[in-house]
Amino acid sequence: MTTVNLRIGDTVPDFTQESSEGTIKFYDYLGSQWGILFSHPKDKTPICTTELGRVSNILPEFEKRNTKVIALSVDSVADHKEWIKDINETQNTNVTFPILADVDRKVADLYGMIHPNADNTFTVRSVYFIDPARKLRAQITYPASTGRNFDEIIRVLDSLQLTEKYKVGTPSDWKQGGECVIVPSVNDEAAKTLFPGGWKTVKPYLRLVPQPGNSTA
Repeated sequence: MTTVNLRIGDTVPDFTQESSEGTIKFYDYLGSQWGILFSHPKDKTPICTTELGRVSNILPEFEKRNTKVIALSVDSVADHKEWIKDINETQNTNVTFPILADVDRKVADLYGMIHPNADNTFTVRSVYFIDPARKLRAQITYPASTGRNFDEIIRVLDSLQLTEKYKVGTPSDWKQGGECVIVPSVNDEAAKTLFPGGWKTVKPYLRLVPQPGNSTA
């Protein structure tokens, strides 16, 4: 199978694959929700164990954001089920989301998760942010040696959902509730209608506005 080089804005591939929670038809699994797909190099490895435990413990945060999560590792369903016992025990959790059993590397190849110059067998730590239209909205890739920051993943998801709804962007180090920037395509006249509370002009191209829709703003 030819590896696909997915880019932001592309429609992500659909697939059917076995998982720890049964057969997954990806598009059906996502339904009308956002999705986070994240890959793991191998079962029963230390960093992956902490990551899956972290996701399980913050699963309500994804649910609040209308987002389904799904993990992937290249080992079997039986291996996954044994690994989940370890995750639950060591991370004080109860994993309920599916882990794809990508033994044949089908999904890894479809999504370009294997980087041959790093390892030609195991996946790197990729994260795919997928919107309800099945479009890839963001992607973060880490080496196998570096565990992911799931606070950052939530932050990116918040930014994507906010900027989908309002004509703003989120500046460096933005967090939920922080100031946003009015996008350059919105001129001042249009901004008066979109942001009736006003904004702060630092430069004509840099206009700061309280986060739209934030009840504390």
